[in-house]
Amino acid sequence: MIRTEDELRKEIVEVGRWVYERGYVAGYDGNISARLDNHRILSTPTTICKGMMTADDLVIVDYEGKKISGRRNVTSELAMHLLIYKRRSDAQAVVHAHPPTATGYAAAGMALNKALISEVVLNFGCIPLAAYGTPGTPELSEALLPLVGSYDAILMANHGVVTYGPDLSRAFFKMETVEHFAKISLVTELLGRQVLLSDAEVDKLLSLRAGYFGPGTPAVQRNAICPVTESVASVGTASLAGNGARPVAGSGYSLNERFWVSREDLEAMVADAIEGKAK
Repeated sequence: MIRTEDELRKEIVEVGRWVYERGYVAGYDGNISARLDNHRILSTPTTICKGMMTADDLVIVDYEGKKISGRRNVTSELAMHLLIYKRRSDAQAVVHAHPPTATGYAAAGMALNKALISEVVLNFGCIPLAAYGTPGTPELSEALLPLVGSYDAILMANHGVVTYGPDLSRAFFKMETVEHFAKISLVTELLGRQVLLSDAEVDKLLSLRAGYFGPGTPAVQRNAICPVTESVASVGTASLAGNGARPVAGSGYSLNERFWVSREDLEAMVADAIEGKAK
């Protein structure tokens, strides 16, 4: 359904209240936008509380980021929104926020990419982690560029989360789902045990995406890191629950890869390293 400019202004203000009231942003954090047409985007301005906006506070910009109308200044993170609109013709709205649990994963350098919940696999495939890029600079868009075409939600390292969808409500609901899944994932980690879906179960869910969300839904190609399944975990990231296991970065591993050792083995490794240096 095509929405008028007035309707979109009201919806952005409403979504701004939702993200603020749920604690997904604080102070002036976050930004929200929606397509008006093929030439203009309606966006929240810079330095404004998303829970206290009015429809008149919003600004209209073109696809080069130039302000067309509005009494306030354009957000410094507009380039991120423009990248998504240019790369994803199906995206009609973008929400960027800092939901605490999901942003905690982003700050820890951890993607939400484990096949723990069937609905999350169906909705997202997985939620990858983009490399760090300084907010308000081209670095941020460059970090997102490899991921935008295939995923509807992205964690941004040491920053926050961005989601997008066919309308403002669904873009927000994706943000809500990301934070909800982050909380569930954190609970499994605190419990020390994660039971992941199998390759076959994940493949079945991924094959259903187009039927649920339409033929334009980006295909998610399952690989070793998205989403991490039972078979992958059993080889490289198996949890030794109840044995005091801790993730340890190893030589030749990227920051996002982990293998698991027991506390006893870890202490022995440290002791060997100290002894080696003493010699």
